[in-house]
Amino acid sequence: MKWYIKLILPALVLAVWEVVAILMNNAYILPRVESVLVVFLTPFADLYGCGSLLHNAWVSIYRVTLGFLIACLIAVPLGIILGRYPAAEEFSDSLIQILRPIPPMAWIPLSLAWFGLGHASIEFIIIIGCIFPILINTIDGVKRVKKSWVETAKIYQANEAQVITKVIVPAAGPAIWNGLRVGFGIAWMSVVAAEMMPGAVSGLGYLIMYAYNWGQVQTVIAGMIGIGIIGILMDQFFQYVLKKKFAWETLDK
Repeated sequence: MKWYIKLILPALVLAVWEVVAILMNNAYILPRVESVLVVFLTPFADLYGCGSLLHNAWVSIYRVTLGFLIACLIAVPLGIILGRYPAAEEFSDSLIQILRPIPPMAWIPLSLAWFGLGHASIEFIIIIGCIFPILINTIDGVKRVKKSWVETAKIYQANEAQVITKVIVPAAGPAIWNGLRVGFGIAWMSVVAAEMMPGAVSGLGYLIMYAYNWGQVQTVIAGMIGIGIIGILMDQFFQYVLKKKFAWETLDK
């Protein structure tokens, strides 16, 4: 599909948005497209005393990156262990299945009670949101590694550490990377929601709530679109790496 074909539907949405906004003539309910565009064209301008759009976007990116990396450091090694050793997975499966369906936002009261207002609570919500997709995909990827590959490595006198690092982790790489992709998407949604908690003083989530309280709906929508754009760019990065580094998986199938 040509790249410009993908722009047709967004262009239609913008056109309908503009027509409806003109007919409604109520910027508090639905502002004109150009008023939102003005916010994007002045990304360094201070917005109602809470920083610029670019500044708040950078704060959110920093927070989600930190929380995501911490989740990776926990989930990937743990997933490799649980996927490699069935007894360990069976022992922990019930706890994982209980915790996994709980939405990140359900942890907010406990997060505020445990870590108080501020950065630590936000990071906790990010970590708890993205850790399980990474963990589950890592476990599944390790379990799907062909037994013949492992047995061949052992025939050549590979020890357990070598089997894990030279066979299992590379073979499970695509599944692990997909887990990272899904996990980052959830982490990005989590950070925006967490920044709407009491005590947050920056970030796109904070900017959206702050602008709403001031009745600046154009800034609310600009923040929402900014969230979507950053999310798309990051997802494209994960897809690009998947195609470039793990092309062998497609060929193997």
